[in-house]
Formats: sequence, C-alpha cells, structure tokens
Amino acid sequence: MLVAGVAVAATLTAVTAAVAFAGGETATGAIACPQPVVPAVPAAAQAEVQRELANLDKQIAEANNRLSTSAGEGGPNFVQNAILGPLASKRVAALNRIETAIGRVAEKPEGLERFATCGLGQAPAVSAPPTTSRPASTSANAGTGSAAGQVIECPLPVVQNVPAAAKAEVDREFANLGKQLAEANERLRTSAGQGGPNFVQNAILGPLAGKRASALDRIAIAIGRVGARPQGLERFATCSLK
Repeated sequence: MLVAGVAVAATLTAVTAAVAFAGGETATGAIACPQPVVPAVPAAAQAEVQRELANLDKQIAEANNRLSTSAGEGGPNFVQNAILGPLASKRVAALNRIETAIGRVAEKPEGLERFATCGLGQAPAVSAPPTTSRPASTSANAGTGSAAGQVIECPLPVVQNVPAAAKAEVDREFANLGKQLAEANERLRTSAGQGGPNFVQNAILGPLAGKRASALDRIAIAIGRVGARPQGLERFATCSLK
C-alpha cells in the first residue's frame, strides 16, 4: 500500500553563515540543498524514509556548522573539497537507503541521487527524473467505483526540523496516518461490488481525507506549542485511487 504519490516542490534547507577563507576564497551565505522529491512511499517504508529525510537535515546542519567554524582553513577550493564534496557523498548514501527501503516492499524509485549535490548560497538545479515505463492501469469494475488491483495513495507530509519536545507526538500522528491508510485500503479491498460509481469517493476517500486533516492539524499544533507552527499541512490530506 502506498503512502505517498505526489511530488513535493523542491525547497531549500539552509542556515545563514558567512566565512572568509585563506587563499582569497570568501564563502557568503549558507550551504543549500534541494529537497528530495520522493514519488511514492509504501506504508511499510514510511518510518525508515522519514528517518533518512531527518538524517539529510542533520547532514546539512553539520556541514553549515563546519562552514561557520572553518574560517582561515585551506585554499581556494576548501569549501568544495572539505565540505560540499563529503556532504554530497553522505547525501547519496542516505538517498540510496531511501530507494532501498522503498524497493523492499514496492517498485524501487530511481534517480534520487540527483538531489545529492548542494551549493553555497543557492542549491544547484536538479535534473528531471528518469523516465520509467509503467503498466497500463487496470480497468474499473463496472458499477463499483473501484478498480481491480488498485490501491489508495496519499501524499507523504514533509515536516522538517521537528523540535525534540514535539517529536514523540509527531511520530505518533505519522503512525496514525499510516494506520488510517491501511484501514482505508482494507475497506477498498473488502467492498468490491458495493455502492454506485461514487462509492469509493463518498465512502472511503472522503472520510479518509477528513481523518488525515485532523491528524495533520494535530502535528501542526504539537510543533506550534514549542516552535514555529508549520502552515499548509492540510494540503497532504487528500488521497486518490491509483
């Protein structure tokens, strides 16, 4: 069962810094990396994928700390060789682990390493995803509003920099989102032949969106108690049949 099926627009993760280096190099700004777009995350891989996304954030924070504490070190290529290069290698490893985690339970995504390279002040442009051939979708069962072999897909919420004091509650709500999706897919599986052409939307997808909106709101509230409350999480509430 798939948890995520939409691409989230790339955003930049950065911490302000300005460092002058020996040899005439001046690094102004911060290390910025593209936010990985993970096309589809199975429910069974969600926890591991979230862990690796958090690991990517940690790597950027560590690299920016290295940037801010290394004034006067190295020559003109110090930032590239000592910070950006190693960071790219760490990101490739984390992105490969995301691919592997998904590949254990579903079709393995390809090309996530295109999000590995970071830049100083601005994230480099990200190439288009590799094209993959997909089998033709199964035709819908007449009069049921569902389709044989299909599942419900939901966008994976992107919540970055969760305060430690809110992590337990946020993790609990992410688990709740996975449980809601599993229940909806079970309802889809066991309801073949029920209702009319709008049965899936009215009886499964609609109620699921309402439940997800409530869970996402609880995530925003939990973070807002101890930090800046994230906005717009409700955009991850609506799911679809794939």
